[in-house]
Amino acid sequence: MAATVEELYRNYGILADAKEHLSQHKDAYQVILDGVKGGPKEKRLAAQFIPKFFSSFPDLADAAINAQLDLCEDEDVSIRRQAIKELPRFAAGENLPRVADILTQLLQTDDAAEFNQVNTALISIFKIDARGTLGGLFSQILQGEDVVRERAIKFLSSKMKGMPEETLTKEVEDFIFIETKKVLEDVTGEEFVLLMRVLSGLKNLQTVSGRQQLVELVVEQAYLEQALNPADADSVDRLLQCTRQALPLFSKNVHSTRFVTYFCEHVLPNLSMLTSPVAELDIQLEVLKLLAEMSPYCGDMDKLESNLMMLFEKLLEFMPLPPEEENGENAGNEEPKLQFSYVECLLFSFHQLGKKLPDFLIDKVNAEKLKDFKIRLQYFARGLQVYIRQLRVALQGKTGDALKTEENKIKVVALKITNNINVLIKDLFHNPPSYKSTVTLSWKPVQKIEAAAAAAVVGQKRSSGEDVPTGTIGKKVSPLPRRDARQIYNPPSGKYSASIGNFSYEQRGGFRGGRGRGFGRGNRSRGRIF
Repeated sequence: MAATVEELYRNYGILADAKEHLSQHKDAYQVILDGVKGGPKEKRLAAQFIPKFFSSFPDLADAAINAQLDLCEDEDVSIRRQAIKELPRFAAGENLPRVADILTQLLQTDDAAEFNQVNTALISIFKIDARGTLGGLFSQILQGEDVVRERAIKFLSSKMKGMPEETLTKEVEDFIFIETKKVLEDVTGEEFVLLMRVLSGLKNLQTVSGRQQLVELVVEQAYLEQALNPADADSVDRLLQCTRQALPLFSKNVHSTRFVTYFCEHVLPNLSMLTSPVAELDIQLEVLKLLAEMSPYCGDMDKLESNLMMLFEKLLEFMPLPPEEENGENAGNEEPKLQFSYVECLLFSFHQLGKKLPDFLIDKVNAEKLKDFKIRLQYFARGLQVYIRQLRVALQGKTGDALKTEENKIKVVALKITNNINVLIKDLFHNPPSYKSTVTLSWKPVQKIEAAAAAAVVGQKRSSGEDVPTGTIGKKVSPLPRRDARQIYNPPSGKYSASIGNFSYEQRGGFRGGRGRGFGRGNRSRGRIF
């Protein structure tokens, strides 16, 4: 029989006055438990009174927890919030993992205030027993409904960094790593990104060996042992997302060799056929930028010569031959477009791998190909110099807010791209070719826009003839006559300019192919919350 408000208050008074004899008043506590069967007022009182005396009646522990859980599922949102607020008071000893499991399930609520209450409760018990709380969270991530799993992973990703350092002991971090590896066996793209964020923040994995373990996890997700199907947008998206997660982990001690090798052997040969689930994404440029960022951290390669040759051949594709002379058979044809963004990436990657085989252009490329490369390089360098001059003129004297307009931001990035290419091309015209110059990729944030623009505009005062290498590879360089610079190249605009420098590691698309739903998880049936 349900207790009335008066009965609840009377029995509360009995328990409050009992002090050290509290455990002798089991009947009074049972009356309070029966409050969950009453009306809204009785339920709200029961939600407050049950946890207050919970620890004094171990024989009624299960009944007390179940009564509180009934209140957590009540139709009245105010009763649910009160019951959830008090749940951490049940989180002691062997009960804590159960409470964590319950709170994790409660994350599926669509009421914002209730959701925040659940988050607060989870954080409070995390500080009591991190290992036990994580046990409840991972139990639901591995076995719970999709919405609970999704929100539990987001909770881990967003809240872990704010936890006190003394809470995240080595034992706790080891547990997170072990359980996360289980989850990664079957994840969606968004889940993968969030879980990698969790792992990357663990102190235990900040060492070289720790980062190497993380790279191995990403390698497993990237399916690098399989050939790439360029027509499968989801497979391409999976590779890009995995590569983005691996990039911050690479260093001189944690090598990118497996990814760079895969890109050279499986991605570059199919570059023009790549598809993406994100319509606005320039998939070719995205791939080339990822390769460029990885290339400085590449270790020893088994097939260095063939991979360099693939880069060399791909570079030729994006470096056009000059048009025929004015009265030649192609006179009047539109001059070829110079794709600066693509060439910056390919030149940089070639330059980085070329350091490992510095005689490649001299010993491994036949004379005919080398001559063709020289002609293309000269033509590109001439057009490049025209564009650099025009950009400097356009940016000359601009500072502050003037440089923050969208148009000028694009010009600043374009100037970075063209200056980078200029430096790399000059290296290749040394005798023998040199790989000593260093450049910062144009999309990497190094300094403020104003400083970058000022340096780019006033940094080089020499004539265009001094800037552009126009000799042959392996021979001394002669200055370029200025007579035909404007005839050779008309700088691009419109679509090219708008796409310069657009690159982000944020998740695009969604890992949707492969196993089961999305990245491999099947839908689960819906049951009772607890």
